[in-house]
Amino acid sequence: MIIEQGLRDRKKAATRAALSGAAARLARALGIECVTADAIASEAGVSTRTFHNYFSSKEEAVLASFEESIASWIEALASRPADEPILDVLENLVVEIVSDSGPGAEEKVNIWMLSDSSPALYRDAADMHQRINRAVTRALAERTGTDAERDLYPTLLLGVVAGACKSVIDVWTGGKSEASSPEELVHDAFRQIRAGLPAPEMSRP
Repeated sequence: MIIEQGLRDRKKAATRAALSGAAARLARALGIECVTADAIASEAGVSTRTFHNYFSSKEEAVLASFEESIASWIEALASRPADEPILDVLENLVVEIVSDSGPGAEEKVNIWMLSDSSPALYRDAADMHQRINRAVTRALAERTGTDAERDLYPTLLLGVVAGACKSVIDVWTGGKSEASSPEELVHDAFRQIRAGLPAPEMSRP
């Protein structure tokens, strides 16, 4: 019975991932306004009824992979050794994020860019961002023994780390960094955070 339940869960997860991937591909190729539930279902090889069993809208399907990635990130956060310093934990996790150079990472970037092209998708993305912030803040609070609603620390920590991650991606994709890899930029970012972000020495002309 347990094995059968596990197989069913994996099949459901695979179907959900297939639908989300199909929605993302079609939205990128056609524009979200031209995508329908029927088209997504056909692309994924399932019925339209199956699509509606998993998602309430095409926008939700397009953005689903983001929340699933965050859920995996939270699980990874919880699984790190209890005595590992929080900045070490987060540095290692951010390295994993920026090291994800496969098609999944590229697809997520493309999907996020699509959110600016559709008011409905933008609204869903904004709602998702709020849910993600709440979930990650709670996870950080639990990890650090703080209160997600009362204490500043977990919210501040999330802001600092999210800013570091975005800065690394922006600098690396800009193509002008002297770093040899995005991982090197992550380590540099956390080195500066640990040092209290001291002002760099002004270079002489």
